[in-house]
Amino acid sequence: MAGRNHLFIPGPTNTPHEVLSAMHVPMEDHRSPDFPKLLKPVLEDLKKVFRTETGQAFIFPATGTAGWEIALTNTLSPGDKVLIYRFGQFSHLWMDMAKRLGLDVEFHEVEWGKGIPLDALETRLKEDGNHEIKAVLATHNETATGVTSDIAGVRKAMDAANHPALLFVDGVSSIASLDFRMDDWGVDGAISGSQKGFMLPAGLAIVAFSQTALKATETAKFPRCFLDLRDMANANKDGYTPYTPSTPMIHGLRKALDLLLEEGMENVYARHARLAEGTRRAVAAWGLKLCAHPGFESNTVTAVVVPEDKDARDVIGTAYNKYNISLGAGLTEVAGKVFRIGHIGDMNDVSMLGAIAGVEMAMLDNGFAIVPGSGVAAAIEYYRSTAA
Repeated sequence: MAGRNHLFIPGPTNTPHEVLSAMHVPMEDHRSPDFPKLLKPVLEDLKKVFRTETGQAFIFPATGTAGWEIALTNTLSPGDKVLIYRFGQFSHLWMDMAKRLGLDVEFHEVEWGKGIPLDALETRLKEDGNHEIKAVLATHNETATGVTSDIAGVRKAMDAANHPALLFVDGVSSIASLDFRMDDWGVDGAISGSQKGFMLPAGLAIVAFSQTALKATETAKFPRCFLDLRDMANANKDGYTPYTPSTPMIHGLRKALDLLLEEGMENVYARHARLAEGTRRAVAAWGLKLCAHPGFESNTVTAVVVPEDKDARDVIGTAYNKYNISLGAGLTEVAGKVFRIGHIGDMNDVSMLGAIAGVEMAMLDNGFAIVPGSGVAAAIEYYRSTAA
């Protein structure tokens, strides 16, 4: 098919040409005296994206899933109790990992489409008078349902309960895209990956930890080796890594950070909010509903619920096979019930209009009772009226 595939999934995201070019480098000596000139500034500039001055950023040659494991195994011990709310596929997977590692997992089911219930969290932590709960695992942006939870509110609930648990946040599909403030929100472990807001291929676990979390590495009893924060911190202080890094990916990350910081993080957040709102207005114009309940809508991915007599997989298949557009599928409990439109990373107004038009064509081909052009028109009017 002529033309490129149009990638509108919540990750991996589109990689800018500047980033791809930056990665096109010959192999180099990662033990050379020059390597710290690359790595040290990258680690410092990552703190500007995590919005932390007191925390420390790390890069592991792995994925966001490894980031979860880094947080758990470096700060906790087998049998420690952790608290998590399950409201989507990725909060489920984090919960499953914690169980498989040997943690005592207390989880509470939340209706898919909603996020972390702050009142319930505060109540539960107040009940934990002996402070048996050692960490709260909070999924900031649940891509399966297009839901964003209030992490500032999570910290307020923890403080109101006067609870000392660590706060770990899955920010894989939020950090570098959605408003994220590690220091202001009292986040102890922030977990991301290279293939979302950082606009890189998959392959890096990009994480940051508070001084409290780093202190906990001294007493944590989980065995760890490749993912040991102590080894990474010890090597990073001199500008190196404890084993061979992916140097092309670090060069790409350098350029991605340049692009993000040049745009300005507040502008990055605002751009994602605009793109998301235009998409939501298109969905409303089609007469369809979001999976996310009001107040929980994500600015990086919109999960669209199809009518009961339709299968979202048909829309996704038509969009891909006929129009060369990739959409996100519904996962597990919402499989076939939703399709997902990603608006994260290297996107602008015209990018999103292409996605919305492609979705419209795919839905019309599958007999959806929508007015041709209605969603595109709604998005156009919003983008035009809010353009800088």
